[in-house]
Amino acid sequence: MIQLLLDLLKDPLTFLSEFIAANGSLTYALLFAIVFVETGLVVMPLLPGDSLLFSVGLLAAASGQLSLSTVIPLLILAALLGDQVNYFVGRNFSTWIKNREQVLFLKRAHIEKTEEFYANYGSKMVILARFVPIVRTVAPFVAGAGRMSYPVYLLYGFLGACLWVFSITLAGYYLGDNEWVKSNFEKVVLGIVGVSILPIIIGVLKQQFSKK
Repeated sequence: MIQLLLDLLKDPLTFLSEFIAANGSLTYALLFAIVFVETGLVVMPLLPGDSLLFSVGLLAAASGQLSLSTVIPLLILAALLGDQVNYFVGRNFSTWIKNREQVLFLKRAHIEKTEEFYANYGSKMVILARFVPIVRTVAPFVAGAGRMSYPVYLLYGFLGACLWVFSITLAGYYLGDNEWVKSNFEKVVLGIVGVSILPIIIGVLKQQFSKK
């Protein structure tokens, strides 16, 4: 199990290609589970998100073994359901979790950084956080712990899930035939991560300049 997780983290494209070849349509269940766990379990912030969606789009374009009309709604649903679980965990168990330095892969520092992100962006954090690794896992928890209005949270959560899944999956789909992308997938993934953390970098720079 640990080796499978390491393989997924290291190279989601190869992992998914091999899983599709061996298991066919069960891949949809696996993708649903990964996205649900990444967004729904606050203690699992290290699962791949952006790179997984990009890989899904690329494989849908390259092999046709994944259907966009099936996988996109499925992953939006997984992300949205995961958010709801995480939100209510935050509402009910935030004190217990925040009193510990680390729970599995979740560190107290992850929560503190997400709280700063929330303070800077308010309700829009729920959408922006979708595109920031680790923050997207912790953001629903922080929203629940902070008692954000549930209807407001649900609206922004739905918009964020749609934007996240559509944009990155379709990016992979339309770039899937590009030979450079195929040959430099690791660089592409690093680029996706770099773009994803831009909101944090911009926020830090704004804080530094405001202090000056």
